[in-house]
Amino acid sequence: MKRTSTRLADGREILYYDTGDGDGAARAVPDTRPLDVPATASGSEVRRDPLLGDRVVIASHRQGRTYHPPADACPLCPSTGERASEIPAPDYEVAVFENRFPSLAGDTGRCEVICFTPDHLTSFADLDEERAALVLAAWSDRTAELSAREGVQQVYCFENRGTEIGVTLGHPHGQIYAFPFVTPRTTRMLATVAAHREHTGGNLFEEVLAAERAEGTRIVLETEHWTAFVPYAARWPYEVHLYPRHRVPDLPALGDAARAEFPRVYLELLRRFDRLFDRPEPTPYISAWHQAPAGEGRADFALHLELFTIRRTADKLKYLAGTESGMEAYMNDVRPEDAAARLREVASA
Repeated sequence: MKRTSTRLADGREILYYDTGDGDGAARAVPDTRPLDVPATASGSEVRRDPLLGDRVVIASHRQGRTYHPPADACPLCPSTGERASEIPAPDYEVAVFENRFPSLAGDTGRCEVICFTPDHLTSFADLDEERAALVLAAWSDRTAELSAREGVQQVYCFENRGTEIGVTLGHPHGQIYAFPFVTPRTTRMLATVAAHREHTGGNLFEEVLAAERAEGTRIVLETEHWTAFVPYAARWPYEVHLYPRHRVPDLPALGDAARAEFPRVYLELLRRFDRLFDRPEPTPYISAWHQAPAGEGRADFALHLELFTIRRTADKLKYLAGTESGMEAYMNDVRPEDAAARLREVASA
C-alpha cells in the first residue's frame, strides 16, 4: 500500500491510498480553490448529560453543510479541468480527507471522510476484493494514527448508505470519527463485559460468539477466520454482526489471515443485503466498526462490525417509534432466526 499525504487549500489534510507503490506525484495535485481557512475548530462543544452521563456533541455550524448536490457537482468525485472538488487529483483509488463541516475538530476530536472509489454511480458492494482490501488497510491506518493522538479516546469507522438513512451525498463513502470520549454504546458494552469477567472469569464477547456458533440457527455465513450472525436480541429487522474468529481489540490488530479473508466475506454480506428485497435500488444500511477505546477496556474488548438496514419489507421502512426513540426499548418486526434464514437464502451462487 502507498499512502500520499497533502493539503487542501484551506489547510485540511487529504490522504490518497493506492495499491502497490502507487504514484505519489500524481496524487499531490494542488488544490486551487479559493477556500478560507475553516473556523470550525472551536465550533463544536462536548456537553455531558447530567442524568445519563452520556456525552452530546453540539455542532451548530454544520447547518450549512452540503446537502444533496446534483451528480455533476459532487464534492467527492475527482477534480476535472472544469470543476474542482474536495479531491484535487484527477483520479484516485481510496481517498481520506478532513471533513469540511466536522462535528468534531481541534480539541474536540477529528472527523474524516473516506471515499471508496472515484466512480459516483457505484457502491461498496460493487468493489472488487483488491479495492475492499485497500479500504480495510486505510481504516486500519487511520485507526492507528488517530488513536495515538493526544485527547482521542475512541476511533469509529462507519458507512451510511441511502437517502432513507439520511445520507446527503450519494457518492460511495464512509466516515471516520476520532472521539474525545468513549461513546455511550461502547461504555455500556465495557461495563457489561467487566461485570461478566468479575462474576465468571470469562470473556463475554467470546462466549456470545461461541454460543451463536453452537446454536447455529442465526449464523449467516462462516469462514475459517470470520463468523457473521444475526444477534439473538437484534434491534433491527435485518442486522448482522461480523466477528473475527480470533478476538482482537481493533482493526490494526487483525492478523494477516483474517485481513486477507475479509474482503470476500464483507462483499458477500453487502451483496446479500442488496438481494433481500425485490427493489431496483440498493438496500439502505449502516455499517459500523466497533473498536476498543484507546485507553481502558482494551484487554477484554472484541473488534466487530455491525451491519443493519432500516428496511423491513420491500415497501416498508422501520422507523424508530416512541418506545425506541423515547425510551430505547426496541421492538423488532422480524424474528432474528427468520432474518438469518433469509440472508442465507440470498447467498451468492
